[in-house]
Parts: sequence; C-alpha cells; structure tokens
Amino acid sequence: MEKQPLPTDDDRTGATESEMDCLAGQESQQSTSEPAARAGWNSKIEYFLAQVGFSVGLGNVWRFPYLCHQNGGGAFLLLYVLLMLVVGIPLFFLELAAGQAIRQGSIGVWKYISPRLSGIGYSSCVVCFFVALYYNVILAWSLFYLGNSFQYPLPWEQCPKEGNVTVQECQKSSPTSYFWYRKALDITDSIDETGTFNTYIVCCLLAAWTIVCLGMFKGIKSSVKVMYFSSIFPYVVLFCFLVRGLLLDGALDGITYMFYPKLEIWADIQVWRQAATQVFFALGLGFGSIIAYSSYNPKNNNCHRDAFTVSSINFLTSVLATLVVFAVLGFRAKEKVTSCIISNIKELSEQFHSGFVDQTLMPSFDYSDPSSVAFEDYRAWFKQSGNMVPGNLTDCDLEKEMQKGVEGTGLAFIAFTEAMSLLPGSPFWSALFFLMLLNLGLSTMFGTMEGILAPLADRFKTLANNKTKLTIFSCIIGFIIGLLFTQRCGNYFVTMFDDYSATLPLIIVVVFETFSVSWLYGADRFLDDIEGMLGWRPSVIYKYLWKYICLLAMLGLLAATTIQMIIKRPTYVAWNEEMGSEETLPYPDWALAVLALLIVFAMMPVPLGLIHAVLQDRTKKAARDTEIGQYSIVSTDEKYETPMTDMSELDQRNGTAVQF
Repeated sequence: MEKQPLPTDDDRTGATESEMDCLAGQESQQSTSEPAARAGWNSKIEYFLAQVGFSVGLGNVWRFPYLCHQNGGGAFLLLYVLLMLVVGIPLFFLELAAGQAIRQGSIGVWKYISPRLSGIGYSSCVVCFFVALYYNVILAWSLFYLGNSFQYPLPWEQCPKEGNVTVQECQKSSPTSYFWYRKALDITDSIDETGTFNTYIVCCLLAAWTIVCLGMFKGIKSSVKVMYFSSIFPYVVLFCFLVRGLLLDGALDGITYMFYPKLEIWADIQVWRQAATQVFFALGLGFGSIIAYSSYNPKNNNCHRDAFTVSSINFLTSVLATLVVFAVLGFRAKEKVTSCIISNIKELSEQFHSGFVDQTLMPSFDYSDPSSVAFEDYRAWFKQSGNMVPGNLTDCDLEKEMQKGVEGTGLAFIAFTEAMSLLPGSPFWSALFFLMLLNLGLSTMFGTMEGILAPLADRFKTLANNKTKLTIFSCIIGFIIGLLFTQRCGNYFVTMFDDYSATLPLIIVVVFETFSVSWLYGADRFLDDIEGMLGWRPSVIYKYLWKYICLLAMLGLLAATTIQMIIKRPTYVAWNEEMGSEETLPYPDWALAVLALLIVFAMMPVPLGLIHAVLQDRTKKAARDTEIGQYSIVSTDEKYETPMTDMSELDQRNGTAVQF
C-alpha cells in the first residue's frame, strides 16, 4: 500500500476522528483545529533563540574543551567538523524538516511517518524526562554558587579553620575542592552510602524548578521571553571572559596547549567515537525538542538553511568557550607552576646552604630570586639533575596542571572557580560565571521540557486543553523525583544519569528515526515532500547520507558504545574524605542493575509501540473481513461484484482508498 504524502495545511482542517483511526499515515492529525500553542513563533529571531538556546548548553563549556584537549587539539576540531558535516547536519535537517512538515511533536511525527514505530516519540519523551531530572540539579548547584558569590573573600578562596588549626580535609586537597565536596555537596565516600538530604541544595532545586515552571507555563509564548535573556547573556559573558582571559599571564600557554594538533589521534577509534558522540549530543538529536520547536514554523520556512546556521553557531560557541576556558585555565596553571617553582627553589637553596647538595647539581640560572626563574629553565634543569637532589622536589609541569579538573562539574565548580578566585574582583567574575551557567542551563531546560510537553499535548486532546496544568504537574513530579540527587550521594547519581541514561537510548532513537524516514517512508518521497514545502528540492546527496552514511555511522557508534560498556565495567569518580582526593570506583552490582533499568525503560516504548500497532492492524483486518462478508452476495441489475469491489467501495466510503 502506497503511503500518503506529508500533510498540507488544507489536509489538516478536513480530517475527522474516524479518519484518524483508519488512516495509518494520518493518525497524528487532530479532529479539530490545532491547539493555541501551535499558533507559531512571533518572529524568526524567537525561533533561532529557542533552537540555539537548546543546542548550546553546559556541554559546550565543560565537555567540548576537555575532549578537544585530550584528543589532539586542532586535529580533534577537524574531525569534529567532518563528522558534523557528514552526520550531524543531515540528521539535524531531517528532524527540522519532519517537525515543520507534520507540525506535531515527536510522538505525532514518528507515528505519522511509520505507525509501527510510534514508540520512538515516547522514548524521546522518556529520555527528555531523565535528562531534565538531573540537568535541573546542575542548575540548583549553579544557584547555590551564585548565592555564595556575593561575599568577599569568596568562601572557597581559603581553607576554613577549626580553632587555630586548618581543616585537615581541606589542607590535603584545595579550598575549591573542599568547598565543592564538603560545603556544597557534603558528599559521602561512595554511592553505597546514601546520607541525609542536603537542605541548601533541596531549596535551590525547588527554586530551579520554579523558574522553569514560570518560564514554561504558557508554552513557547512565555519561554521565549526568558530566552531573549537566557540565550544572549551567555555570549556577553563569554566575550567578557575572553577579553579578560587573554590579558592574563599564561593565557597564551593554555591556548597553545589546547590547539596544538596531534594528527596521530585519527588512528584511535575511541577518538572517533567521542567526536561522534559530542556531535550527536551538541545538536540535541533524538530529544524531540528540535522537532517540537520546528513544528511551530510556517510551512515555507527554509529549514535547510536553519540546519546549517544553528549547527555553525553551536560549533563556533564551542570554540569560543574553549578559548575562554583554556585562557583562564592557562592562567591558573601558570600561577600554580610559578608557586611550585618558588617552593622548590627555596627548598633547593636551603639544602645547598646546609651542605646536602653539591655545587655541580645546582642550576646555572640565577636562583637568588625564585619568582624570576623562567618555567623552561627550571624544567630543563629538573630533567637533568632534579632526581639526584635529595628532598621532595617536583617537576612543575604546566600541561599536567592544565589537565586537572577540566571535565564536567570539575571544570565549573573546582578548576574555574579556583582560577576566578585569583582574579582581582573575584566575586564579580564568579557571579558573572555562575549566572552564565544558570542561563545556559535554563535555555536547554526549556527545550528539554518542550520535548516532553509538546508531543504529549499533540497526542492527547485532554492534555492539550490543560497544558498549563500539565506543565505544573510535570515540574512538581520532576522536583519530587529530583530529590534523589539532593542526598549526600546525589552527585554520583547525577554522574550515572549523565553517562548512561541518555547515551544508548538516544542513539537507538536516532537510528530508528533515520531508518523510518529513509527506508520505510522513503528518502525520495521525503525529499518530494520537502520540495513541495520549500519550493525547491534539496540535493540528492541527502538521500544517500540518510540511507547509508548516517545510518551506518549511528550503528557503528551504538556498537562501539555498547562494546565499551561490556568490556570495561562502568566506573564513577568518588571523593575520599580521609585522603582528601578523588578516586575512581566501580559501580556496585545494584547500581549496574539501576543503570540497565534506565536504558531498558527508556527504550521500552519502541517494542511496545510495534506490538500495539501489529495487534491493532490485526483487529482492524478482522473487523474489515467481517464487514466484507456482509456485502459479499449483494447484486444489482444482475451485475455481480467481487469482495474486492465491495472492499474498495467500503474503503472509499471510509476515506481509505487503497492505492496500488
């Protein structure tokens, strides 16, 4: 049976409820006019702010710089751009076009494209819900740090004292690490120790969900007003930090370490996997938020140009954030290396004057003023003679200092906060930074919530008529379940959700999306529909990218991710209070079971949707056979009609003529 083309605006007004039950390709249409929320964007600027705000998030600031530094610097950038052009943008365009053409959320879109894969949309909603749960906890942490930034000196600049004695845990680590793990999180030593709820973080989480609810309760009409600030303000802060960072001593050293190309990494399959994963998550593929936002566009909107524009802005933002991060971290590393050199030179001088060090082992540079010793001169001497000098002299390595705490929360709440505490006017820069993190997270949260609310409202008329109540109810449920992450062990659950609850399910969702469009619906027919929508036909190269390159790339990424999880037991970074340092621990068996359940629960709608569609088809077929039997012997004017003729006439009366 030939599938109907994507709907036009005229088609949407004439459909009835009975036609939705019969038409496999038009089940997502509504029997009445579209809900008010489908009125659309007021301007193209609002749409861009929403799409850019969703795709540009915390990962651009604390994930991309780390990957770029660890995986070859400039070489990783080239690899990232290659994968973005070949895989990222085509899939981004696919979701934009599908949402704009069908004008439904993810549930309605994939049910229209292929009714037997209608579960794809529900899986997207589940994954969005998982992400929203832990993502808002990060906003709560940002609110906590933002509130603590309005004091001088900053509470994480110095170790606290108990009486006249410095707290031992802080002395063994650093003031910023101590404040993060002990004051902000009050963390346990492992995920097995639950601990009590952290009152401050609970209050901050409540505030974060309240902000999200207030920004979403009128749909895109209210959230876009917040996005004018939340999407633009981070760029203002990044440019301010860039200008300030470039003026710092050590900034150029940090940027040099960052962008120094190491082409040999192209031979490492894990680097390809990490680059593909970053492209995948940076653009927000599979969440359904892209589809939801594009569904509010007019049919003639140039979504092809939007795909390139939003992807380019996302990439340039990542590069800008990387420049900022490594300029500031270069300054931090230079400060720590300078302190290291001064400390070592002083110890060396004391040992020399005490007669423990021979004159031949002493450096040739002027060490009478330790603060004037060049970093390169000290390292050259240490490599030659440092190991022969008694004592605890260390190799003050700038690159090792750059690598400390530069990923994820460690970057934002430890490394970057430490760097800002060294700046003049540190409270101002700290407040600016955490306000930026809050706005980056908010714009992403709005998109994530839209990926949940829009599909449900489009699918169920009752929810569409009570969307405000649905928004409030969803935020309340999110807060209640999110209390899991406010326990003393909550940070470990945030790590678990971040690493595993979305990775595999989202990849599988995008695999099904690409397969259903390019093979089940047909890439050529999809391009025909886009041509009718835009007035021009996109290049035929998209057909081959969707059918082969993107699909194979996603399957390869899925296989590589699964194999890595099987070969290497999942681990997490825990804080050891006694040692005052981080340590890597394997997840216990019960945590692995929870991890597996998260993945299974996220993907369960896909097979359930398939089973439901098959059973529904069989039920309809049985009912249709019964009706055919009732008319099989009817004749007029001695003209006998076959059961096929009767079925065709019945189908025509029901509006479901079969095309052969």
